[in-house]
Amino acid sequence: MRTIDVQRPKPFDARDLAACQPVFNKVLGESGVRKGSEGAGRIASILVELYRQGVRDPAQLATMVRTARGLFEIQH
Repeated sequence: MRTIDVQRPKPFDARDLAACQPVFNKVLGESGVRKGSEGAGRIASILVELYRQGVRDPAQLATMVRTARGLFEIQH
């Protein structure tokens, strides 16, 4: 019989929050999405998932969140 090793994600602690909060605030400010809104919740979910996957650079996190939410600006 085959077994699957499923790891539970590590708890998201205060240090993780401190690393993600500025990125979250920046993306919200740029996009005009209000804190507490459904859109803000989606942005937070994407941000936390990317962070848990190992993306730690704030600029890269912000770019990836913007791209995932379609919040990027196209330059001509």
